[in-house]
Amino acid sequence: MNSDRITLFILCLITFFGMSGSTLLGPVLPTIVEPLNTSREAVGLILAVYTLSTALFTLVIGSITDRINHKKILIPCLIVNGLSGMAAFFATDLTLLLFIRFIQGSAVAGMTPLAMTMIGGLYSGKQRIHAMGRRSISIAIGAVFLPFIGGSMGVFGWNFPFLFYCLTIPIAIVAVFALPETNPEEFTGKATIELTDIKEALKDFRVSYTIFLSFAIAFLLYSVIIYVPFILEDSFDFTSQGAGIALSLRGASVIVVASQARKLSEIYSEHIVMSAGFGLLSAAIAGFPFVNTVPSTFLLLLLFGAGFGMIQPFLTTLIIQVSPSNIMGGIVSIFNTMKYIGQTVAPSVLGIVLFYFNMDMIFIVSSIFGFIIALSVYLTKARFYETNH
Repeated sequence: MNSDRITLFILCLITFFGMSGSTLLGPVLPTIVEPLNTSREAVGLILAVYTLSTALFTLVIGSITDRINHKKILIPCLIVNGLSGMAAFFATDLTLLLFIRFIQGSAVAGMTPLAMTMIGGLYSGKQRIHAMGRRSISIAIGAVFLPFIGGSMGVFGWNFPFLFYCLTIPIAIVAVFALPETNPEEFTGKATIELTDIKEALKDFRVSYTIFLSFAIAFLLYSVIIYVPFILEDSFDFTSQGAGIALSLRGASVIVVASQARKLSEIYSEHIVMSAGFGLLSAAIAGFPFVNTVPSTFLLLLLFGAGFGMIQPFLTTLIIQVSPSNIMGGIVSIFNTMKYIGQTVAPSVLGIVLFYFNMDMIFIVSSIFGFIIALSVYLTKARFYETNH
């Protein structure tokens, strides 16, 4: 049992570092402009290049995940991520930094999905839901603390936050000895073309719909992360630091609710919980155009986080359940890629809405989308109880 806890802790720690690529650096982006002799518009590429690389290489790595021992991919990715952080610390111009960030994104593309896939291989039933809940908590902890870590390290210099990534090197060393191998022997070294298997799996409604839900939750999340700070600044004169503290309430709420995932699973089916979660966060989004006090804004952020905490552990468990075991890594990679696509589409689509209408319409459109998703999750639940693969 103690060994299982150590394994889960390491996988959650890898997840924590996997989501730190953008969250850690957000607070220090303004301080990078002058040292690298660039502009505010261009400095955003530090995040965009990273996200693009992660999305691309998630698919590439996912295509080989089910044919190679997982640790043989995960360990090098952890090391490359750490070395990239060290290299970024010494970068002297934006072009070099962007190249390093592209390399780092390719490493993270192996870290996050593989940690999730290994949890799926090591746990089953209620224990899997519990483990995915702990994974969601590690993500929420990152959402709360990583901006503070990055901002605090940035006090010493714009490049100091990059050193934080170097910690994945000792994690890799520990993982070599502490993590078990999860890829079954019969699947490693497989010579058949996995792409055909994945195409067949995507014809299964359960697989394709669950992957779509990854897009949906990311889209709804970014509608809050991007545009709620504008409300806080315009209506309540919040600084960027104050807005960051306010948004951390969402992460705190996720931690509380996600920690109860196992108990919720013992009372309700995953689709009931997810449907309620989508409904709750959509209701929170719908309320933002009508807030006129700071406490009411904070309350909506807490409700949004609660809804997110209800969805995340069950959604990640669901994609493991519906994926064929021989191509689980490939399906999980597509699942994670859709998250990055959702993060890319949200600012583009909602930016068009803002251009033609106003800030209130952004939340109205987003909440309608969320309520439709909530209803569809509830109405399609019966199709997920068909015979598994």
